[in-house]
Formats: sequence, structure tokens, C-alpha cells
Amino acid sequence: MDINIVRNSNNKSHWKEFSDDDISSLFETFADHLKSEHDISESEVSVVLSDSKTVQDLNATYRQKDKPTNVLSFPYDALDMLPEQADEISELGDIILAYEVLVAEAKAEGKSIENHFKHLCLHGLLHLLGYDHEEDNEAEEMEALEIKILAKMNIKNPYQDA
Repeated sequence: MDINIVRNSNNKSHWKEFSDDDISSLFETFADHLKSEHDISESEVSVVLSDSKTVQDLNATYRQKDKPTNVLSFPYDALDMLPEQADEISELGDIILAYEVLVAEAKAEGKSIENHFKHLCLHGLLHLLGYDHEEDNEAEEMEALEIKILAKMNIKNPYQDA
């Protein structure tokens, strides 16, 4: 899996706890755990480590929600893609994370920043693969897959209270 990492935060102290090698390794782990559902071993993903202001601007522009969020995913050439079609696309898209939101959520929920980061990366990747959580049945499918993969990484269910 080819991971392009872009560090795009106005604060140079943001994201220092995550090395490029660790992030690439994380996505390789995801690819390995997803191989029964999707072969993304030859896929490309861009991970943008950003800040709340940038993510808020993107959220307002592309989702008409003028507020920061923890992670945004922009699939490449996959407007109406179903999860089972994701294997056909080599360039999956962009995952953009907001540092301040990630840290605030982790602290508020009693989670480690590292584990919350891993969860949000997985969540963003699943969006690139066509998963969604707009409808209850979609949310159940996506969350079940997240919980299963994170458990294999010794990370507690992120949807349960800490």
C-alpha cells in the first residue's frame, strides 16, 4: 500500500507524535486486516495531517457544515462506489485529520491520542472504500468492521464509553 503523508498544520508541534513510518505501517496493518473484504495492498491513499481551521474550511466547502470535524475523506473517482467495488480502484483518495479535534475528543472520551488516531484513520479509510454511516444499517456494518479490526490491534471498542 502506498501512503502519501502531507503535514499541513499551521502549528509545527502538531502531529509530532506520529512518524511517517508509523503511519505507513498502520495503513499496511489495515490492508492486511481488510484483505478478506478488500484487496487494497496495491492501493494509494493520501493522509493529510492538518488542523481544525483547514478541516472546518473543507467541511464548509464540500459538506456545507461550517464546523471542524475529526476526519474527512475524499474518495478518488468513486462517487457512487459500493464497498464491493473498491478493489477496482488503485488510488483510493484523501483522508484529512484535524489535530485539535482529535486531541480534544481523545481527552473527553478517556482514550489515548494514539488509539483515537488509529481509529480515525481506519474510519476515514473505510469511507474511501465506500462504507458510510448515514443510515442505521450502514452504520452498524461500518462500526462492526471498525470494532473487529481495532480489536485485532488490541484497541477497545471506540463506540463504548471509556
